[in-house]
Amino acid sequence: MSDSLGAAISAEAAPGSARGRRLAPALARFVRHRLAILGTVMVVFLILSAVFAPEIAPRNPLYIDLLNRFAPPLRGAFVLGTDPLGRDLLSRLIHAGRISLTVGFAAMLVSAVVGTAIGTMAAYRGGAIDRIFMRFTDVAFSLPSIFLLLLLAAFIPPSVLSITLIIGLTSWMATARLVRGQILTVLKLDYIEAARAGGASDLRLVLRHLLPNSTAPIVVAATLNVADAILAESYVSFLGYGIQPPLASWGNMLNNAQSYFVSAPWLAIFPGLMITLAVTSINFIGDGLRDALDPRLKI
Repeated sequence: MSDSLGAAISAEAAPGSARGRRLAPALARFVRHRLAILGTVMVVFLILSAVFAPEIAPRNPLYIDLLNRFAPPLRGAFVLGTDPLGRDLLSRLIHAGRISLTVGFAAMLVSAVVGTAIGTMAAYRGGAIDRIFMRFTDVAFSLPSIFLLLLLAAFIPPSVLSITLIIGLTSWMATARLVRGQILTVLKLDYIEAARAGGASDLRLVLRHLLPNSTAPIVVAATLNVADAILAESYVSFLGYGIQPPLASWGNMLNNAQSYFVSAPWLAIFPGLMITLAVTSINFIGDGLRDALDPRLKI
C-alpha cells in the first residue's frame, strides 16, 4: 500500500508530465489503428463538406426545376440526379449533412453528459442514491424510445435544437448503466484507495481517477449514440415531428424517397449511403479510441 500511496502522490505532484506520458502511447496506439484513421479522414471530410456546403454545392438545394424531375444520376449536369421537384440531389445531400451531423453529434454530447453524470453519481455515492437513480434509469429504459420521442416532440415545436435535445434526453440510459458498472469496477482498485489516503477530494477523485479510467465504455456508447441519433431523427421526421421540409436531412431524404424506391431508387440509395458512411466511420473512430485509451488493451 505504501508503494501505491507514493505513486499516487507522485502523480498528483507532476500532473502535466504524467498526462503527457499517458497521451503519447495512446496517440501511438490510435495511429496504428488503420480503420480508425480511415474513419477519421472520412468524418473530417464530411464535417468540412457540411461547413463549406454553400461553396461546395453545385446548386441551390431548394431550387425547383420541374423540367428535370426524376433525372437519373450522371444525366447532364446532375451528378446524382434530381428529386420529384427537380432539385439537385447532390446539393441537397451536402446541405443535409449539416443537419444530420449537427443532430447526431449534439444529441450524442447531451446523452453522454447526462448518462455519465447519472452513472457516476449512482456508483460513487451508492446506497439510496444508487437505487433511486438506477430504478429511474430502468423505468426510462423500459419505455419504447420512439414513444418517448413522439411524446415530447408532440408538445415541442420541431427545430434542430428541439430535436437534438429530445433525442439526447431519451438516449442516455445505456451510457448511465455502462458508466456505473465501470466506475464500480475502478472503485475496487488499489490506486483509488491510495488516492483517498493521499487526501484526494471527491471531485478530484472522480475527475482525475474514476472518469479517465472509464473512458472506453463512454466512447463506445457515444459512438453508438451518434448512429442512433441520426436514425432517430429519421423516425420522427417520417412521422411529421422532426426536421421539416424544405429543410433537408439525410433521414428525411431517405424516408421521403420510400414511395419512389422502384421508379427512382437513387433517391433512397444515396442518403442511405451517406448515413452508412457516417455511422461506420464514427464507429471506427470509437474502436480506435477505445483501444488507445484503455491501458489494459495492447495493440
